[in-house]
Amino acid sequence: MVIHKTLLPFPDGFLWGAASAAYQIEGSWDKDGKGVSNWDQFVRIPGKTFKGTTGDVAVDHYNRYKEDVQLMAEMGMKAYRFSVAWTRIFPSGKGQVNEKGLEFYDRLIDELKANNIEPVLTLYHWDLPQNLQDEYGGWESRQIVEDFTNYSVELFKRFGDRVKYWVSLNEQNIFTMFGYRMAAHPPGVKDDKLFYQVNHHANLANASVIKEFRKYVPDGKIGPSFAYSPAYALTSKPGDILAAEAAEELNNHWWMDVYAWGKYPKAAWNYLEQNGLAPTIEEGDFELLRAGTPDFMGLNYYQTTTYEENPLVGGVGAGEMNTTGKKGTSKDTGIPGMFKTVENPNLERTDWDWNIDPQGLRIALRRITNRYHLPILISENGLGAFDKVEEGDIVNDDYRIDFIRAHIKAIQEAITDGVEMLGYCVWSFTDLLSWLNGFQKRYGFVYVNQHEEGEHDLRRIKKKSFYWYKEVIETNGENLS
Repeated sequence: MVIHKTLLPFPDGFLWGAASAAYQIEGSWDKDGKGVSNWDQFVRIPGKTFKGTTGDVAVDHYNRYKEDVQLMAEMGMKAYRFSVAWTRIFPSGKGQVNEKGLEFYDRLIDELKANNIEPVLTLYHWDLPQNLQDEYGGWESRQIVEDFTNYSVELFKRFGDRVKYWVSLNEQNIFTMFGYRMAAHPPGVKDDKLFYQVNHHANLANASVIKEFRKYVPDGKIGPSFAYSPAYALTSKPGDILAAEAAEELNNHWWMDVYAWGKYPKAAWNYLEQNGLAPTIEEGDFELLRAGTPDFMGLNYYQTTTYEENPLVGGVGAGEMNTTGKKGTSKDTGIPGMFKTVENPNLERTDWDWNIDPQGLRIALRRITNRYHLPILISENGLGAFDKVEEGDIVNDDYRIDFIRAHIKAIQEAITDGVEMLGYCVWSFTDLLSWLNGFQKRYGFVYVNQHEEGEHDLRRIKKKSFYWYKEVIETNGENLS
């Protein structure tokens, strides 16, 4: 069952797509009544982003969405995953609805539907209304559950007739960790205890929204998107195996168990309780978590992580992330007495020190299937790289084609293993603002002439991968050559 003689085909109706996020593509950050988000404010703090880049213009999708959807149609895309900017709908996070914001997404959805592209709508992709952060600490307060639910219901009512696939929270593990453990994302805090509390509130908000969804879009499907990096042990030494087990539980099951079952994993909970880090639970919390389980597990897969044992005394703590694209500048990270990350000698890495591991995707799909018995939507998978435009507007990104091809093959192997797959959304459709990494880290099938310095015309240029993926979609994954 590991090496199949023949592979099953991709199912009929498989959603071949690509993805984006509002802050990273839309621009028009203060247009048509939009309020200020935490990212609008955070990028203005000197030194936070690569060369001070902001999403004020991003790639101007807000004004160029028709052109972008036409490119998707030309590619034959079956699905497009995008996020709604909460501050376009409720400029201050709650209260008065901004009709102009709803109208923009109405137009986008109608344009997608007119071109036979299934919209996959993400409710939250990290851009929190700054007003809610100022008023009560955003995710730090239980008040967020009510406000996020009200915002989501507004979207269910408005778009539920046309949008049947919804993602509740995008990468909760990343936005909470970077925001409250590493201080790399807003609100820029380092507080482990608060991190776990914030996470608990996000879990409650996620469940609350899923529960409400059933009333408004009974024929739709909804689930969170989790950034899953399967844990490997460096060696067969029992200490390394235990370290990898601990990492899988604390870094992965901690989220997915709650999504699927409404409960936290035992050993991880005990560890947090013993160390005074466990979140405060109130009456009714677990009932709500159990009442808001998803229809599918959304999977954002980029890489696996390899672990070894980490001594309690003198062990490795917080490491460093590579946000420059200078290979080899990331530093290993860990929790003393639990685990530490270590370079996997069997894998190549990107310029940002991300492991390239297509088989890790198959492992992820099998683990999710065996543990949770849920269908899976791959909501993100892709390669960030330095792309060059050659003479005649040609972008030869064969490295991206190789990357995606290997991952599609891994998905097909997983389908043959028995995994139920809904679709595959490559990150990303066009190039976009890569959060802390600026515009230099490119992911798209479509090159956008946007840079950190100077004025740029934001012209769209189809890369080699654009034509290759078009062929993949046309043949439902049969032709990967």
